[in-house]
Amino acid sequence: MENELKQLIIDTLDLEDISVDDIDSQAPLFNDGLGLDSIDALELGLAIRKKYDVKIDVDKEDVVKIFSSVSTLAEYIQAARG
Repeated sequence: MENELKQLIIDTLDLEDISVDDIDSQAPLFNDGLGLDSIDALELGLAIRKKYDVKIDVDKEDVVKIFSSVSTLAEYIQAARG
């Protein structure tokens, strides 16, 4: 699931110089990690909804935690899919 999610991030955000192996599952997606921004988060949220039929509500308090790393994102998607 994590590698699939990494590929989705690369494809969705057109990260041409990055491979799945370059993304650490535990590394932050924002700031010091991949350096994503709020626009990237919106695009990624739409891609996740489309691919996995999982909606990430931006009004949720834990949205920052959900998007903190590939690992936490994968856990959220798997839990939401039941």
